[in-house]
Amino acid sequence: MVAERMASIRPFYVMELLARARTMEQEGRSVIHMEVGEPDFETPGPIVEAGKRALDAGSSHYTPAAGIIELRRAIADDYRKRFGVQLDPSRILVTPGSSGALQLVMSILINPGEGVMMADPGYPCNRNFVHLVSGEPVTIPVDAGTGYQLTAEMVERSWRDNIRAVMVASPSNPTGTLLKRDELERIHRVVKSRGGVLIVDEIYQGLVYDGTPFSALEISDDLFIINSFSKFYGMTGWRLGWLVAPASYVGAADRLAQNIFLAASTPAQHAALAAFDDETQAIVTSRRDAFRERRDYLLPELRRLGFEISRVPEGAFYLYANVSGITDDSARFAHDLLEQEGVAITPGKDFGDYLPEQHVRFAYTTSMEKLKEGVVRIERFLNQG
Repeated sequence: MVAERMASIRPFYVMELLARARTMEQEGRSVIHMEVGEPDFETPGPIVEAGKRALDAGSSHYTPAAGIIELRRAIADDYRKRFGVQLDPSRILVTPGSSGALQLVMSILINPGEGVMMADPGYPCNRNFVHLVSGEPVTIPVDAGTGYQLTAEMVERSWRDNIRAVMVASPSNPTGTLLKRDELERIHRVVKSRGGVLIVDEIYQGLVYDGTPFSALEISDDLFIINSFSKFYGMTGWRLGWLVAPASYVGAADRLAQNIFLAASTPAQHAALAAFDDETQAIVTSRRDAFRERRDYLLPELRRLGFEISRVPEGAFYLYANVSGITDDSARFAHDLLEQEGVAITPGKDFGDYLPEQHVRFAYTTSMEKLKEGVVRIERFLNQG
């Protein structure tokens, strides 16, 4: 018999759309992919070469559970260079993707029945990691009025006795919006005053287009940071992320990592050392510029076609659009758009329970040429309706 907790863990619907899109491609149809949050760029060459050298040198054995010290030091040094944060490398745990980091955080923090507050809409796996440890996701509806982000006032008003942690994301998925520094500081104060813990998802931090990027570590060292090499560094398939934990939690996180995944991929860790080289930094910075160019093209085009996008995303690579003026069923809309025109987008039901039927997400993770073709197909689909 399947464990009862599985009843609360929903499918990742976008993966069903992706599977259908791949089948269509195998049948010879052309599909424009705007559904999956995976950069279309290949892993930068210096990272790939570093991985090859590591394999040639025999770096294929277990590492310490928290990761090789060279990489932990490199990550800490990057925080120092970019944000002026002095971070002890011992507080960094390298994980199998950010998912590994999320599993560690929820497992060492949340007891059965305890709550984790988060925004709705939000990244769907966050809810499921809470369910995995028999906790309760406490989802708070957010909209364009707050930039699709929690506010300190919301956290204060929605606090329950069972809340153990609050999780925020900046930039966020699916909306690409940022939390302003002063608001994050206020949220942190509220959470701390209530005896809770703040978790900050900074996975898209390298992909900030407007404003000055900052890390929550500039605000305090008593919070958890989730990050990854997947998005900014184009290392999705390498499965490598990291967790920054308060010093008092490092021992527990390390002990759990030893038991649930032993260590992150050894070749991937050695490859990631090259992520901080000047050559790689130049590559990923140019790619960030390309993403900004795509955003600045796709946003006005979608608005022209009748999609309501109230907030300009300051980061990540998503546009979260209200489609209530076009359809009353975003899931059916996404299905029909894929089947009829070969354009794959993600319906709102993947991101929560707050008006999902009124929203879809576009990922501008494909070339400008394909984005332009996608707009032509979407316009044709709408005209057929």
